[in-house]
Amino acid sequence: MSDTKATDLFTPTSIGAIAVSNRIAMAPLTRSRAGMDGVHSPLAVDYYRQRASAGLIITEATNISRQGRGYAYTPGIYTEAHVEAWRAVTEAVHGEGGKIVLQLWHVGRVSHSSLQENDAAPVAPSAIRGGGRVYTLAGDDVPSMPRALETDEIPGLVEDYRHAARLAMEAGFDGVEVHAANGYLLDQFLRDSTNVRTDIYGGSIENRARFPIEVVKAVAGLWGGDRVGVRLSPLSTAIGETPLDSDPQATYGHFVQQIGTLGLAYLHCVEGQLRQENASSAFDFKALHKAFGGSYIANNGYDRQMAMNAITSGHADMISFGRAFIGNPDLVERLGRNAPLFDAPPSAYYGGGAEGYTDFASLAD
Repeated sequence: MSDTKATDLFTPTSIGAIAVSNRIAMAPLTRSRAGMDGVHSPLAVDYYRQRASAGLIITEATNISRQGRGYAYTPGIYTEAHVEAWRAVTEAVHGEGGKIVLQLWHVGRVSHSSLQENDAAPVAPSAIRGGGRVYTLAGDDVPSMPRALETDEIPGLVEDYRHAARLAMEAGFDGVEVHAANGYLLDQFLRDSTNVRTDIYGGSIENRARFPIEVVKAVAGLWGGDRVGVRLSPLSTAIGETPLDSDPQATYGHFVQQIGTLGLAYLHCVEGQLRQENASSAFDFKALHKAFGGSYIANNGYDRQMAMNAITSGHADMISFGRAFIGNPDLVERLGRNAPLFDAPPSAYYGGGAEGYTDFASLAD
């Protein structure tokens, strides 16, 4: 590959209405450094500022409500205190010339009653318990048994998303990403493995997609579609040990075709299993991209050469990197210079303070 083509990963473009300085996005990374009230500490300001050279920062998943929380020490966007803390982050990123969008998150069944108000059961499309582990104040535990949402509760959840999106606007973000991936609430509605409802939100593909579509429409109606992205993971089963849908291509294909009519900023896909090798060939992501019609951000297991190939071939408009951004705040420069990357230890990923969060060195240090 020639040097000219290699620079394509590092050239400016626009993702919807968001002008970005390069095609490298920072993927959402849960770091569990906020307070239990969901308010970020000043450390988050430094953390995001350090990584502002990314063409686009997509924040860690952020709870749209207390009910939406599934892990201890994760941030929220449903109170004015949350707005104030996040505003300091957006101002810092903008001060460095960066762009940042907030990922809107409701975990659904992947939660524990100790994380819910009054020890309530988590909510889900159907009363099917999730597997795996969730991070609580007492340490890792299995998810609690959820209760199925009543039909008349769902409009209130749509309003929770709208409210969170409105507060994200107040906090100064450049847009928002609707988290419909990784076995969380919206993904739980989409998959027939976790949605066995018999009302208008269950059964057919059209019904299972109804609530996620309502959410995206509500958020886009507030922000304008060209500042809203959506994240999907058709092949991911790791979180909540969530089984695949019986026909992922048809289910996710219908969903993206419907939301594609809204003129959204981008579709962001996890191509395979989280933290495993890229599996873009195991599913027709190109068909999803075509059905969606807008910009496409590819994620999962990309290295420098794969990312350059994906951009120059037209497979994707941006590539999002996750773990590489933890230990390399200057990842864009390192990729541009083909410099070695530091592999942050997994012990640094979740919880704690500045160590393993804001203390990683850049090439200039």
